[in-house]
Amino acid sequence: MKTMKGKNRINLQNMKKETKTIRLIYPQWQGANIVKLITEVENPDDASRGYVLGAQLLNFLAPNNGQETLTVPVSTEITDRKVTDGVLDRDIIARQTRAALNILQVSNPDKIVTLGGECSASVVPFTYLAQKYKNDVALVWIDAHPDITLPGDIYPGFHAMAVTACMGLGDAKILAELPTRFTPSNILFVGLRNWEREEIKERQKQYGIKHLTPIDVAQNSDAIKAWLKSCGATKVVIHFDMDVLDPAEIIAAVGTDPDGMKMEEVIRVIKDIAAEKELVGLTIAEPMPRTAIRIKNMLHQLPLLQ
Repeated sequence: MKTMKGKNRINLQNMKKETKTIRLIYPQWQGANIVKLITEVENPDDASRGYVLGAQLLNFLAPNNGQETLTVPVSTEITDRKVTDGVLDRDIIARQTRAALNILQVSNPDKIVTLGGECSASVVPFTYLAQKYKNDVALVWIDAHPDITLPGDIYPGFHAMAVTACMGLGDAKILAELPTRFTPSNILFVGLRNWEREEIKERQKQYGIKHLTPIDVAQNSDAIKAWLKSCGATKVVIHFDMDVLDPAEIIAAVGTDPDGMKMEEVIRVIKDIAAEKELVGLTIAEPMPRTAIRIKNMLHQLPLLQ
């Protein structure tokens, strides 16, 4: 009898669905127009495509834990970059958005680690996960900026429209590729310190999205935990834009706004969030490896290496 019970227990365990976590390399760079901010890189095309190398480096530096790794096909061709309906490189982004969603639909992961790429690398995996879990997902956006611009605003880069796209607002062609949207009440900004324009601050108020500054989370994660408890969702996705980090400690991204979060603070915040809710998505975005780009360009000019 004991043997039969043991066999039944094993069978039930085998019947349980294993959670599938994938690593998604998403080196999208077309959503940004940042060459004026990367002055140490001589060739502006190299600066534009710096996100591609950044995504590759993130994958190289991240621990190899055996996760299935998939890569979104992203064009590295430099064309005449044009603004269509208020979005820079709109048609290319729409095509890559479709490709990314196709990858996820075929793979059907339960959890996704995304290595970008600029901030729009979160849009497809986060909306995919929101649909998978029937919108029972909160979104914590750790970033120096709110990324809620819209087509027609002064800056046409889609990476600054990433959160509004997750909310189902913005360019119709790109939004048509996305499976669902987040409600503003399920979104929290953490580390926010630069709205860039007063209209963006007002827009955030209109949307009703709450935010916490670096000072608010410097000592503990209590304010984040309180928000998570008030949020009805049982699962969470986290976007970590590395420009949230204090440039006095490290310059890892494009943005270098002063008085950011320390690396240990970001680690603690992400761990505390994962302890409160089931973490199903994590994006690390906006890597801009300035020094690595220059070293790469140097190596490409040396004899016996060409």
